[in-house]
Amino acid sequence: MGRWQGQADIELTDLGYEQARRAAEKLGMFDAVVSSDLLRAHRTASIIADNLGIGLLPPDVRLRETDVGEWQGLTPAQIERDWPGYLAEHKRPPGFEDDDSIVARVTSALADLAHTYQGAEVLCIAHAGVIRVMRRAHRVPDTRIANLGGCHFVVRPQPSLSIEIGEVVDLFEHGELGEEL
Repeated sequence: MGRWQGQADIELTDLGYEQARRAAEKLGMFDAVVSSDLLRAHRTASIIADNLGIGLLPPDVRLRETDVGEWQGLTPAQIERDWPGYLAEHKRPPGFEDDDSIVARVTSALADLAHTYQGAEVLCIAHAGVIRVMRRAHRVPDTRIANLGGCHFVVRPQPSLSIEIGEVVDLFEHGELGEEL
């Protein structure tokens, strides 16, 4: 694992642009695409929307990656140096967003999408951290999400909101994308 990006608003690299274009070639058809407002997700969504010829919805701040507080931009080695044992013991530093907050904001975003686009298939470009939190909250086994990987969510707004979470989806075989983002 590289750096803990958290909510750092970084641009896609040239490799990231190429990977997003290749991901679009592997995706099925969707009615629209939405993303978090973070540049790396929104650029990916824009590339996919252009390549699939579908609508790009306005970005949604509620789909942002986890706020990792003081760990933003740090490598695991730097975290271990400054917070010994925290990673191994699953402890969090000051300012790290709690899971309940993530679940509330992402559920709110998904509910709004489900109500607004009933019956449509909307591709959401978010972040591995929030996908993993949502999986754990819905008692689905936690697993690492590869670059441009994801998870299938089925959101039904009626009669009361329900969210079903499927297995992790990997668009590419291990090593097929080249270097990690």
